[in-house]
Amino acid sequence: MLQSIHIENYALIERLDIDFTPGFSVITGETGAGKSIILGAIGLLLGQRADTKAIKNNAPKCVVEAHFRIKDYGLESFFSENDIDYDAEDCILRREVSANGKSRAFINDTPATLSQLKVLGESLIDIHSQHQNLLLNKEEFQLNIVDIIAQDSGELSAYQMLHANYKQVCRQLDDLISSAEKGRQDEDFIRFQLEQLENADLKEDEQDTLEQEADLLNHAEDIKASLYKVSESIENDEAGILTSAGECLQTLQNILQVYPQAGEWYERLNSCYIELKDIVRDISNAQENIDFNPSRLDYVNERLNLIYSLQQKHHVNSIKDLIELTKQYRENLQTITSFDENIEALKKEKQELYEKVLEQASVLSRLRMQSARKIEEKMQSLLIPLGMPNVRFSIEITPKKEPDSKGMDRIAFLFSANKNGKMQNLADIASGGEIARVMLSLKAMIAGAVKLPTIIFDEIDTGVSGSIAERMAIIMQDMGERDRQVISITHLPQIAARGTTHYKVYKEDTDTGTNSYIRMLTREERVHEIANMLSGAQLTEAALNNARELLGFK
Repeated sequence: MLQSIHIENYALIERLDIDFTPGFSVITGETGAGKSIILGAIGLLLGQRADTKAIKNNAPKCVVEAHFRIKDYGLESFFSENDIDYDAEDCILRREVSANGKSRAFINDTPATLSQLKVLGESLIDIHSQHQNLLLNKEEFQLNIVDIIAQDSGELSAYQMLHANYKQVCRQLDDLISSAEKGRQDEDFIRFQLEQLENADLKEDEQDTLEQEADLLNHAEDIKASLYKVSESIENDEAGILTSAGECLQTLQNILQVYPQAGEWYERLNSCYIELKDIVRDISNAQENIDFNPSRLDYVNERLNLIYSLQQKHHVNSIKDLIELTKQYRENLQTITSFDENIEALKKEKQELYEKVLEQASVLSRLRMQSARKIEEKMQSLLIPLGMPNVRFSIEITPKKEPDSKGMDRIAFLFSANKNGKMQNLADIASGGEIARVMLSLKAMIAGAVKLPTIIFDEIDTGVSGSIAERMAIIMQDMGERDRQVISITHLPQIAARGTTHYKVYKEDTDTGTNSYIRMLTREERVHEIANMLSGAQLTEAALNNARELLGFK
């Protein structure tokens, strides 16, 4: 329940503090006094878009703060899920809008997003303004009413989960069929590429080995000649290095006894001599193994050309890349060959889900049909006392061709206010006053099915007057007596007189500008306000007496 509102620097309001009471309250005031301004400020608490033009002139920011009592409304989960302190007796919503366009929101002094503010605000206040009557044109709104009265939220959630799964499988199947079609178009190409790569029988280190072998074969004669020359230079009997080294060793050995220092050089030279002999032996062996082989060279070059051409063709730089590409082609072919199997599996899953969707949609349809009959009966009983003795109200439910996120039901509210009149779509045939009465009746039913603490009616009495207005007030008064707070902004004395509490919005001119205010009226002030509403500017004794009679004051 809304307990109080504080508004600061919003439009014509410099500062406003007002406490609200339980039950049925009314707000009156002249046109332009600021009633819509107060609703606009409350709208900020419901997450509506902030407009810096609404900030009072020269003010740095505007502030709107409301206090609610939310005990017994089952909102604990919202606070725990959003990590916000829960206070059942004093829940505070605050919105600040700076002149620079920045906006901040708070719930119980904890910074909150506008989305969080909107979700919580819509659970606390329902503002019914004249433009909401246009919702009667929308099938979604009508269906929502039927679902609220049916109290089928559990069945609807189960259906929507099934339907979402069904649509996801449909998308997966469409994507798979599209991929299969493209895959089949590419199959011959992929198979040809794979066959060529597999026939190549590539080995990961093959390229380096072949390139080295190609270099060897291409220069075999030069290498063989060079090795022979080195071998001869070292091993020649007459002028070879070994011959000279052997002579040097003999010479050093001859002076060892008389020149012991030569022993070290002898040992070192002897090591070199032994190493040279090993080198000559290795070179000779290598020389014998090197042989120019044209046929082998042709094979190596042919193999390298194949590798180079495959790399160029597939835009890669190594055999490793070609081997990885071969693996990818194999996987692609495996995928293509498994398309049919996967498509059949998805088709089966789609059909099974479709049947479950239809089954759950049927459950919803039965509940909605029962709800529709209840609504028709209740609307008849509510509208007849509201000056429609010949009213007929019917809800037409027809099946859709295919299920959507809301089910299989197409909803239409049919209406006739005249005896033997043709039933037509409500929004097409009802007058403004009739629409107002229908909406009030629907709100009264919804209020009985939904735990909504506060309902604000903004001039729902448009197009009605006299005894009809009084009966509408009785409905709102009855709604306010069921642990609910109902506030009606009205121009009709018949409705204003029914309020348990009466507030008046007014404006005054000051040296700094025009300011709007709101205050709770006393018993005698209510008499004068109702009398003014009855007689206009000229206040008469008759009007005062009529006002007292409407108010039930003696």
